Amino acid sequence: MSLLKKIQEKKPELENDASEAEELIQDEAAPKKDLISVFRETRKSDGPKKKSAPIKVNKHQELKNILHKQILQEMKEDEDVEAIIPKIDAMAIEIIKEDESFRGKVDRKRVVEELINDLTGFGPINPLLLDEEVTEVMVNGPSQVYCERKGKIVLTDITFRDHEHVMSVIEKIVAPIGRRIDESSPMVDARLPDGSRVNAIIPPLALNGPTLTIRKFSKDPFMIDDLIDFGTLTYEMALFLEACVKARLNVFVSGGTGSGKTTTLNVLSNFIPNDERIVTIEDAAELQLGQEHVVSLESRPPNIEGKGAITIRDLVRNSLRMRPDRIIIGEVRGSEALDMLQAMNTGHDGSLATGHSNSPRDMISRLETMVLLAGVELPVKAIREQIAGAIDLIIQQSRLKDGTRKIVKVTEVQGLEGDVIVLQDIFTFQQDGVDQNGKILGRLIPTGVRPKFYEQLETSGIHIPVSVFVEEESWTV
Repeated sequence: MSLLKKIQEKKPELENDASEAEELIQDEAAPKKDLISVFRETRKSDGPKKKSAPIKVNKHQELKNILHKQILQEMKEDEDVEAIIPKIDAMAIEIIKEDESFRGKVDRKRVVEELINDLTGFGPINPLLLDEEVTEVMVNGPSQVYCERKGKIVLTDITFRDHEHVMSVIEKIVAPIGRRIDESSPMVDARLPDGSRVNAIIPPLALNGPTLTIRKFSKDPFMIDDLIDFGTLTYEMALFLEACVKARLNVFVSGGTGSGKTTTLNVLSNFIPNDERIVTIEDAAELQLGQEHVVSLESRPPNIEGKGAITIRDLVRNSLRMRPDRIIIGEVRGSEALDMLQAMNTGHDGSLATGHSNSPRDMISRLETMVLLAGVELPVKAIREQIAGAIDLIIQQSRLKDGTRKIVKVTEVQGLEGDVIVLQDIFTFQQDGVDQNGKILGRLIPTGVRPKFYEQLETSGIHIPVSVFVEEESWTV
């Protein structure tokens, strides 16, 4: 018997179910449970028979629906997704042979590709996730999908069937890592198996429908040479930052959303010696460290009863009992700032962290505010003493208007003078203008000032030529 006839033979059975439902409705003695279950099955299969217009489905979707039903029938016997994938194209060919209405009106390869993406990947956006040039994917409901390519946001021709289709992709992402998303918890932070960062928000909070944002990570983590090639920093700056990490200075990477903070943090962590114990703390684990001795911790949202939440602050406190040589915090955004500063001030040198800010000075102000969120009544001067004593270096990263990402400032925290934290720029980005293609012209240059911890670098056995801090003609990007 042909595949198409097998599927069509299911229709009489559905009609029988509908008639059984009508009999149950007329029978007052019928069990309530059976009535509801039959009604639901009838609704799922054919829907209401009366007072409803037939739903128009194009030939592309019709073939996809028929093929999907056949795959489900095969899956019951096989129960192995990988085994059925090679058979999908042959199934589509056989169905098209039997029904001539599909010939010339349907792109078979596209239908098969979409089904394979649904089965093995993340639906329509799977090609974007596999495209190495795409760095971010933004789904604004079922009919609008954007992506960031080479620093520019562009609208794609990709669409979802409906809101439920988007929701199924979101659930496929969050379920394996123990997260949930529903009306009681309509926002979630998650990650893909490759470490890509995922944020999802659904109605009633998202008015356009389920909204999904994916910050992609490259399969091969970027190294310092890659950032030099991108123009994010210069060779001299890279030499200086490597020395700072190896000399166990506390480094803070600040910048706006999408400026590349996490990428820079990941690159800096590669300079940590392999014989040190590293503890990473993140909301959604995305750091890709190459060292052997790494313990990754991830926060946990509350359960459906609103209990059981484990915050970044809880993990920072716990990490101090884990004998870490280095503590790396993916992003500091709240009361955990106090525990981080205390850790940096109590022997955990060489710690790394990121935070949102527009400049190094703004990052200092934000840290003061975040410490106050801890609920501890500390004088402002005491907080500033903690910050000045804990942080040695602030790296300010920015995403420029032309889409490029650069380290625009490398600033030393020199200490506290009176009530003011003294900052000194070591390197800075000097913008010279914009060319006819909209590309920003500028140079990454040293300020000519050697940091106060220069002697500390020398005593650590790390020598940096003084010429690194002097501008030369070759310092252009």
